Amino acid sequence: MLKKLLQIPQKAYFSYKLTKRYKGIGLAVLFALSIATVIFVSPVSYAQTPRLEVTGFSPSAPSAPRHFAQRREQGHASGSSAPPALIPSRKNSTSYELRGVWLTNIDSNVLFGRDHLSAALERLHQLNFNTVYPTVWNWGYTLYPSRVAQRVIGRAIDPTPGLQGRDILREISQQGHQKGMAVIPWFEFGFMAPINSQLALSHPTWLTARRNGKRLWKEGKHNRVWLNPFHPEVQKFIKDLVVETVSNYDIDGIQFDDHFGLPTEFGYDAYTVKLYQKEHKGKRPPANPQNPEWVRWRANKITAFMKQIFQAVKTNNKNCVVSVAPNPQRISYDLFLADWKSWEKQGLIEELVLQVYRNDLKVFISELQYPEVEAARQRIPVSIGILSGLKDRYVPWGQIQNQVQVARRYNFAGVSFFFYETLWNLGREQPIKRQNNFRQIFPAAVKRPTLLDGWKPIVLESKK
Repeated sequence: MLKKLLQIPQKAYFSYKLTKRYKGIGLAVLFALSIATVIFVSPVSYAQTPRLEVTGFSPSAPSAPRHFAQRREQGHASGSSAPPALIPSRKNSTSYELRGVWLTNIDSNVLFGRDHLSAALERLHQLNFNTVYPTVWNWGYTLYPSRVAQRVIGRAIDPTPGLQGRDILREISQQGHQKGMAVIPWFEFGFMAPINSQLALSHPTWLTARRNGKRLWKEGKHNRVWLNPFHPEVQKFIKDLVVETVSNYDIDGIQFDDHFGLPTEFGYDAYTVKLYQKEHKGKRPPANPQNPEWVRWRANKITAFMKQIFQAVKTNNKNCVVSVAPNPQRISYDLFLADWKSWEKQGLIEELVLQVYRNDLKVFISELQYPEVEAARQRIPVSIGILSGLKDRYVPWGQIQNQVQVARRYNFAGVSFFFYETLWNLGREQPIKRQNNFRQIFPAAVKRPTLLDGWKPIVLESKK
């Protein structure tokens, strides 16, 4: 029964956002209740949000509604503890603020036409946005013409008609820079791929599995698999894509999220089992995927690879910022082995954009309070990812405005919105009304915060 309950979060993760916290209850009851209580929004299925011109899919991180409010107040493996009372910080200069937006090829046609893309970038510029995060790795394909992908997958670019004969990353970097905007490509799928993708079919030994040997990761009606982040050939492929991107394009950074980890149920493939046995005197991995030592061992391996990625980026483009857009630590670590807290402590993150997709403002504020968030923003720019809507999920302007005000009140480095189309094109108001609203909260152009350009970490006030 417990094993079955432990499997619930990864399935519910892609269908629900919960906002209530549960204290003083057993782990099994906690996971069971997380399925029954839906407070943030009603269920969202990947099957409800078709990808334009290609097979259906709903946004992934940081686009998907991927948060649990479940909180393990004590004995939390990732070291995240209950938050203290949030204290407003002393104000930094308003000359720096991240004003970003994610550009995806899911439920959005912004990338599928030169004129449409140019118009979107111009509109963002007029409204004083200063950063765009365009997806470049999704559905098992690159969205830019890639020699690495051609060699490994057999296809240099995503087959979507609107991308053929183009290099959208070059278009975005050239036009974005002309307008004074930073361009930070986003590896949206990370180690995930469709089960029937050319990548998965041509490299079956690259895939990891559950303890029962099954590789399937179900998202709505869609079947996914996960590349093994511990396999040296997989690591080389991903690293080669990253190096290719930072070396060949005039970009300001590169971004990863929770998909640069692995669901905790996975890691029982033959390669990983042998690697674990080699380091544990022949002992096999624990049967329980949530075993703290087994979770830590895998998370540490991913952290070690993240270090390789950071070094490769800096070797090939020292001015390229390494950005990460994760869920709160307890979710990233417990569900996806993505220990961004350790990444940040080791200096492997130079920009953090924390996904806080909540309706309830009190819950939104509480997500900003955790010690690892406070620690990170004393060293690097930490901004807040805000949900501006989904295809079938309207977010009212008042909620967006309130969350921007909270991020400013507590002196975070800025905000970024998921996703472009829901800023003003997918909603109940007229687009011009939403655009005017953004013009009011971003009345003048400012620089984006970066360690490379004069931004200084904040000094938090002590609680009195």
